[in-house]
Amino acid sequence: MRLSEIAAIVHGRLLGDASADIRGVARIEEAGEGQITFLANPKYRKHLSTTRATAVLVSDTGDAAGTIPPGRAALLAVRDPYAAFITLLDLFHPAPARPSAGIDPAARVSPSATVGRDASVGANAVIGDGCVIGDRAIISHGAVIEAGASVGEDSHLMENVVVKSACRLGRRVTVHPGAVIGSDGFGFAPRSDGSYDKIPQRGIVVVEDDVEIGANCTIDRATVGETRICRGVKLDNLIQVAHNVLIGEDTVIAAQTGISGSTKIGKHCILAGQVGIVGHVTIADNVTIGAQAGVSRSLDGSGQTYSSSPAKEHRRALRIEGALRQLPELLAEVRALREELDRLAGPAATTSPSSGDGKPS
Repeated sequence: MRLSEIAAIVHGRLLGDASADIRGVARIEEAGEGQITFLANPKYRKHLSTTRATAVLVSDTGDAAGTIPPGRAALLAVRDPYAAFITLLDLFHPAPARPSAGIDPAARVSPSATVGRDASVGANAVIGDGCVIGDRAIISHGAVIEAGASVGEDSHLMENVVVKSACRLGRRVTVHPGAVIGSDGFGFAPRSDGSYDKIPQRGIVVVEDDVEIGANCTIDRATVGETRICRGVKLDNLIQVAHNVLIGEDTVIAAQTGISGSTKIGKHCILAGQVGIVGHVTIADNVTIGAQAGVSRSLDGSGQTYSSSPAKEHRRALRIEGALRQLPELLAEVRALREELDRLAGPAATTSPSSGDGKPS
């Protein structure tokens, strides 16, 4: 495909050879001849003069594309280089074709279940009594949907996903392989002899529209009521969401985060990898929490960024971290000062003999 054709697709302003042939896309460090890449993060700007790519998508705002040294690559100035790159990624590497509509002969579908128009049910999938599967939904090989559960229109449950009884998934929900939705919440009451009674978990999980749930995530059903994942939430792989949690709209959570029971997370939040959150706390809207932070209390500052463990406002956490890094040198200085004080105090501590009137002689 000629670069001029790509410029028309992404509505970009071309600075370079319009006739250049583009055959694929790649990252800026790895791109070679015949490939187009993008520059969205300023820290990758250093690669612009050395990349072997034939063309680079750059921003037409801020740094004007014409002022960026082009090196050997043509520049294609667009409003959002990353969004344009995604468009081209789909163009050169289209998504796999959806499976054919229908129920595989090796699937087991209850006679009382409802499977919508043009839905696809793969081999060894199991759909229980009273389940409702929406139009055009895809239930991939080996997925299990237990009695009374529902999956909305255009949703896609990938291989070996489990949706436990009575849980509800909305429209356009994507669940990656191995995720479990609606397993029992972690509830045990101690007995007097030190053993435990299991607390019945009788609630459900509700997943709203346009949610994406990563591979091997686990979302527990509520003890009573519901665990709710609100519209547009994106969960990375290997995330644990405990019973009765609420995750607000368009919140994004990275891998290995663990959220304890009855926690309420606001809208448009960002949680980085390996964040740990205790139970029964509230996190305000538009909060960002840094990687490996430990949240031990409610975070009420809407729009704030928190980090460290226990989590604290990010700038304060950086100051504390800076001070901690200086501790070895500070301790050495304190020891040296103490030795100097002891040395100076030594002669003063030795007083001359007193005269009869109690005054030094």
